[in-house]
Amino acid sequence: MRDYPPTVTAFSAGPDRIPGDEPDTRSPGAFLRWLLMRQPEVIASAIVVGVLWQLPLTVGPWLFGRAVDEGILAGSTQQTLFWAGLLLLVTVIGAVFGIAMHTLVVRSWLIGIYGTVLLVTRKAVQMGHVLPRRTPTGEVLSVASSDSDEFGALTEILARASAQLVAYLVVAAIVLSTSLQMGLLVLAAAPALVGVAMPMLRPLHRRQQLERSRNAELTSLATDIVAGLRILRGIGGERTFGRNYAVRSQSAREAGVSAGKWQAGIESVGVLFSGGFLVLLVWLGTREVRAGELSAGQLISFLGYGLFMVGPIQTFFEFAQKLTRALVSARRAVGIFEQQPPWRDAAESQPLPTGADVVDASSGFVARHGQLTVVVSGVPEDSAALADRLGRYLPADTEPVSAVADEVVVKGRAARRARAEREAELAAIAARDEELATRSWGGSIGTVDLSRARLADVRRHIVVSDAGSELFAGTLQEAIDPHDRLDRDRAEEVLRVANAEDVYDALPGGWQGRLDERGRGLSGGQRQRVVLARAIAADPQVLVLVEPTSAVDAHTEARIAERVAEHRRARTTIVTTVSPLWLHHADRVVFLDSDGSAVADGTHEQLLRGCPPYRRVVVRSMGDDDD
Repeated sequence: MRDYPPTVTAFSAGPDRIPGDEPDTRSPGAFLRWLLMRQPEVIASAIVVGVLWQLPLTVGPWLFGRAVDEGILAGSTQQTLFWAGLLLLVTVIGAVFGIAMHTLVVRSWLIGIYGTVLLVTRKAVQMGHVLPRRTPTGEVLSVASSDSDEFGALTEILARASAQLVAYLVVAAIVLSTSLQMGLLVLAAAPALVGVAMPMLRPLHRRQQLERSRNAELTSLATDIVAGLRILRGIGGERTFGRNYAVRSQSAREAGVSAGKWQAGIESVGVLFSGGFLVLLVWLGTREVRAGELSAGQLISFLGYGLFMVGPIQTFFEFAQKLTRALVSARRAVGIFEQQPPWRDAAESQPLPTGADVVDASSGFVARHGQLTVVVSGVPEDSAALADRLGRYLPADTEPVSAVADEVVVKGRAARRARAEREAELAAIAARDEELATRSWGGSIGTVDLSRARLADVRRHIVVSDAGSELFAGTLQEAIDPHDRLDRDRAEEVLRVANAEDVYDALPGGWQGRLDERGRGLSGGQRQRVVLARAIAADPQVLVLVEPTSAVDAHTEARIAERVAEHRRARTTIVTTVSPLWLHHADRVVFLDSDGSAVADGTHEQLLRGCPPYRRVVVRSMGDDDD
């Protein structure tokens, strides 16, 4: 039996990958079937246990009716005690298996939730920086949070509805053997109720799609606001973004209210139909007692079964609603899981040489082996784009496309056209990504173009650390040395080079001190230094640092620049910055013109004297009074 936590090896080419572990993304329904078949033993066990849990409700009314007819009305104390004892026995059995049922359905729910979270995590790792180029961040978070809960709820309701379906059929058989007319009424009640509700499920489906879409957009907006809160406060944009969030939240609320109205309508139909069914059952049973076709005990049994049938009918309704919500969530999940990374390793991959220069053909930039090279540009985006090319990262020049947009409220051809347009847009982005990723890259180590090397080798050989580098929740040791490669002395040396000893001292527990997600408990400078320490700890052949000390004071920056230069001696280090504190420690400085081309190189002093555009950029960064 698959235990918790579930084993997930999807989206991996490693030796630990389990065959058939890739999700079925042909359609939302196929994905749900694949998800359920990942834990067939748990769900099957829950169904079997659930049938025994329903035992008191299945045979209890029949036992009670026999006790009335053969014991109470017949005046037999022995028969009364016998049937009462049987009723007590099945009640105890139902109670015991009810506990087991609850345990199994919660287990299956958790497996469904956590399995989906692991799938999203592994897909995000597989896609890397490509995923946010195609899919909004809020949509990815929505699949990992609220949508995963819908998948867990589906496994729970499937087990419960299946158990109650068996109980429903057993009850139908009992009442058919007693009275054909009333048995047919019991048997036809559930299908009739589902048929009445079916026309309302499709509008509910569309409105739930819209609700999910707007909630995902709202989550993405909230994520962006939280990530840029310091900047927003600095430029006075906090109120503007707050108002925008308020407007979007009201739009999400309206979508939720609209979906809630249809869901309430379906539930009210279920209650009305169940009550009407019970009234009709009592009326028919009373007529048959008066006609002498039923005994008093049998009528009591029918009334008990009538009350029992309200539960399965409502469960079947709940199953239909949760299945609808799960299909909506599955469509969003399929939109993420069906994406494929654009990288294709060459048929004959070449190893990246050590001890060679780093070259970017697009700009003409060259970083000589074993030197600290500082890149200066009057346009920060150009130096950031250079760092992306050196690390073989695709440019951040696309807008992600939502898998489910506001067009879900339209019907027929308009809905199909809107879906086709989104799919075409996603396909165009994916095709462009693959074209960029598979052609000659232009960046090279020595004579080997990065496109000729395996991507895993490029990631090991070249590490790019920029402002977008994240800190995850965990210990300080996990943040700096996630692969557990450093001994104590090397870890302390890395902290010293990044001047992050104060973070170690401030955290209760030192190396085992806990960091919040995104390093929220740290100042901007502390967070930046922890990220820098992590990059240095990787100890790559080529280290690219994008504005590594923009959030620290001048004294700290001077110490970091000096220590990094000393620590990285004889290995290639590239830093993009205009800070003179780094420039003074650079072996070589390369200046990028306004078009992103490398137009001058030399020492900081040489460029100050001989390159006026360079001098203007550096002096401007220091302030007009420092000329």
